[in-house]
Amino acid sequence: MPFNVWILTLAQAFAMSAAPMMMLLGGIIGIELAPEPGLATLPITAMVIGVAISVLPVTQLMRRFGRKPIFISGSVLAAIAGLIAAYATYDSNFTLFCISGVLLGTGGAVVQQYRFAAMEAVEPALGAKAASRVLLGGLVAAFLGPELAVLGSEIIDVPYVGAFVFLTFICTLAAITLCFYREPAKLSHAQTDITHNDVRTFGAILSQPKIWVAIAGGIIGFAMMSFVMTATPLHMHHNEHYSLADTKWVIQSHIIAMYLPSLFTGYFVAKWGVTKMMLVGLGAYLVTIVVALMGSELLNYWSALVLLGLGWNLLFVGGTVLLPQCYREGEGFKVQALNDTLVFGSQALASLSAGWVIHQLGWQLLLNICLPFIALQLLLMAWWRYAKSNSNALDVS
Repeated sequence: MPFNVWILTLAQAFAMSAAPMMMLLGGIIGIELAPEPGLATLPITAMVIGVAISVLPVTQLMRRFGRKPIFISGSVLAAIAGLIAAYATYDSNFTLFCISGVLLGTGGAVVQQYRFAAMEAVEPALGAKAASRVLLGGLVAAFLGPELAVLGSEIIDVPYVGAFVFLTFICTLAAITLCFYREPAKLSHAQTDITHNDVRTFGAILSQPKIWVAIAGGIIGFAMMSFVMTATPLHMHHNEHYSLADTKWVIQSHIIAMYLPSLFTGYFVAKWGVTKMMLVGLGAYLVTIVVALMGSELLNYWSALVLLGLGWNLLFVGGTVLLPQCYREGEGFKVQALNDTLVFGSQALASLSAGWVIHQLGWQLLLNICLPFIALQLLLMAWWRYAKSNSNALDVS
């Protein structure tokens, strides 16, 4: 793999640690600081909203200034957000803690562009492997984020403050790593050498069934994962009274399961194709619901969250690989921006509703709400297959 792919993988390992740390601690700190229990997951939602509202500005800034300066700026902003979160926790300031979440989300929107930068660094046939390699950095983050969260919770008299000090340090390391990223020469010319007439309208691009399979794979993959994962620490620690260590183990295992399959997904795409891989991901999501509904033992939570992570990886990588097949040269930034805005906007909605649903309706209903979305992705894939078969029949005739 090219040098840039390895740099992005290392940066992902550092920068991505912020997300699992906030996922683990956001609801737990939120229940202590929020004015009412239904708002406990608002800090996590604020982070996801930060991603959603920042995707379009981030991609436009990259289009104008290149990826490298925005990559570095994103990590610096996340480091500053860590300091704000530390102070907010120390001062028991819920509003400021939510603001830090938004800023972390803005940094996260930059991190989400790493996979596209990696795919630009290789030939199209190696795109899946490059994206999977970068996502492997998340495997390190799965260990690093939760471990620093628990370790940092104990080093300062006020609980959890030290965790966000560690977050600042780790995001600073990401910024230093990204200083070694090499801006591809072809990127600076590819987006400017295309005439206006060569770029299709959104209507033309979105008329392809394939692009909806790609986008929906990301939306359903992220929204369902966020919906269940956001509620799990709150339900385990606050409702079922599991220890922070047990809760951390479940969340950490989940995040490992999100990124560990990236060792193999490039091979899976080449061997099975994207469609079969995404079907396996939907199957993993379905089994997640069944296992979680079967009981409230620690093993039930652990197994369900591991399967949830596996399903997310297969759907997200599948959508990421499909998306570049749906746009032409010169259309990349705007399609990537649309995709990530829809994906992370849906994730924000799922994260925000998780706190209310778990508080008002309970764990079992929260799980059952996920089933229609699995069915929706299956219908979109069936529509794509039908459209392809019709196209092939017309070509033959």
